[in-house]
Amino acid sequence: MKDKKHTILIVEDEESIRKFIEINLERNNFSVIEASTGEEGLKKAREKQIDIVILDIMLPGIDGYEVCKILRKEYPTIGIIMLTAKSQDVDKIMGLEYGTDDYMVKPFNPMELVLRVKSLIRRIDMAKVEENNDIIVQGPYKVDTYSRKFYKNNSEIEVTPTEYAIIKIFIENPGKAFKRDEILNWVWGYDFFGDPKIVDVNIRRLRAKIEDNPSKPEYIQTVWGVGYRWRKREDD
Repeated sequence: MKDKKHTILIVEDEESIRKFIEINLERNNFSVIEASTGEEGLKKAREKQIDIVILDIMLPGIDGYEVCKILRKEYPTIGIIMLTAKSQDVDKIMGLEYGTDDYMVKPFNPMELVLRVKSLIRRIDMAKVEENNDIIVQGPYKVDTYSRKFYKNNSEIEVTPTEYAIIKIFIENPGKAFKRDEILNWVWGYDFFGDPKIVDVNIRRLRAKIEDNPSKPEYIQTVWGVGYRWRKREDD
């Protein structure tokens, strides 16, 4: 029995780039759907079961940032990789703040894009196939590894696949200080070639979602010169 093909939606207005990406993904056994505008991309995402969206920032009509924002609200567990022709850090960070899991700057190596897609697929699939119905509790927070859900005070908080992977590592290892490189390797994989700042942006996004005061985080603590840790409280 053949493995199920994962479906990738490419939202890119330049046909040559769409075809270039499509060819390389199909060579690696992915099913590919195309869209040339943000509106068309949203329509196809709502019609089909999509695993990952490869999303250009500069699109006619609504731009990639807005598409990302809508997709993340409607489909919290979908994977999103943003493409940009710009190399400024602000563009990368903006995309991450809107909820993308990863980004690539044009022009890019097609095999690197395929590796990024495979790495994100692994994170999504691992979250889906966790076998035990384990409930991990730390303070007011709870991770249900069977349903892949995260709660604060028994109210669900929507998290992306990347955010879920990070929070699960933290809650399973309270008090342990993780280096940024460790988080990168565990969450993004050893074949990740991007900017390590992606860790910091995801941490900031998580703090905004789960901490009572994100500017003075109680649980996701910074370990200066090292990275981050989940605070282990004696009364938890």
